[in-house]
Amino acid sequence: MSRRIRKSEVRKLNNYWNKKINSIEPYVAGEQPAEGVKVIKLNTNENPYPPSPECKKALESYDLADLRLYPNTDAMSIKEAAAKAEGVAPENVFVGNGSDEVLALVWQTYWEKEYDQDKAVLVPEISYSFYPVYSDFYSVRCRKIPLKDDFSIDWQDYADVPNCGIAIANPNAPTSKVMPLEDIEKILKANPDSVVMIDEAYQAFAEDYVSAVSLIGKYKNLVVVKTMSKAYSLAGLRVGYAIADKDLIEGLIRARDSFNSYPVDRLAQLIASAALGDREYYEETRAKIISTRKRVAEELKALGFTMPDSGANFLFAKPPLPLKAETLYKNLKAKGILVRYFNKPVIGDYLRITVGTDGEMDEFIARVREEIDYVKNS
Repeated sequence: MSRRIRKSEVRKLNNYWNKKINSIEPYVAGEQPAEGVKVIKLNTNENPYPPSPECKKALESYDLADLRLYPNTDAMSIKEAAAKAEGVAPENVFVGNGSDEVLALVWQTYWEKEYDQDKAVLVPEISYSFYPVYSDFYSVRCRKIPLKDDFSIDWQDYADVPNCGIAIANPNAPTSKVMPLEDIEKILKANPDSVVMIDEAYQAFAEDYVSAVSLIGKYKNLVVVKTMSKAYSLAGLRVGYAIADKDLIEGLIRARDSFNSYPVDRLAQLIASAALGDREYYEETRAKIISTRKRVAEELKALGFTMPDSGANFLFAKPPLPLKAETLYKNLKAKGILVRYFNKPVIGDYLRITVGTDGEMDEFIARVREEIDYVKNS
């Protein structure tokens, strides 16, 4: 039977936490609706389409008796499938439980615990909000670099700046902006002694952007992190991977094997490998999302919204005044549509809107029209 916990008891519980846990501000994920509650969920950048049919086939043929055995330590089936999909060798691939775990290992492996004011991991001021959390948790100094007025990243801000590493999401989140490959290469050239991490969680949806994986082999200080949560519709599976020079990969393996040498379970290896092997389905779903994104962007612009060109599976849109982003977020939520609102400086006037199915986005646009009409007639 549950009971109400008094504040004094909460404080007493906190006495058992160390200073790090007491002081840190954890990452806050997008809102998850309760089980059984039907909503149009456009707030966590999930793929609206199911995984490849090959995943179901693989699962149906699996012998559950094999779950008594530990999984392959290196998730070799995923390494090989990812290597084939990315055009690299298996020795250039490292697999983890979602890209978040891979990112955490990047922070632990390559970047020293520096307390010198001149040494820090450089990250964009507006980007994946887990980056500064990793820095706090692993005691790695973090320096946030402001974006330009149009939300773009200026490569020169990352050149000739003392650092112990660089972390950039491309396309960036939540802004959806894409940094040209040539600018990434300029950053790599300017920082030969630092590991540069490019987080390509949304790269599959950037039509004209060539992945930084194309630079693997040319730069030993580059690590590219990918996820299977977005383009492969496997957010619930938790699989991600890094691509880098084999020496950088060896470092990640050493870090992993220092606390958990069996990170990716057998079912995850089976399903992820099947998804990676179905390139036709991968191309089909990403093309549908890109097409829907373009249509919805044009419809929102026609309604007075402004937004950067998106290279992701979401739009970063500013409602027309006098309609405010926070108000629209709350009113849409009341109507069963979840979008992401960030109550933060610089981006507080914008909403991040995941691209759903055509039907979901039609409903979203209809509800937005209602809100705009209401404001106009008030």
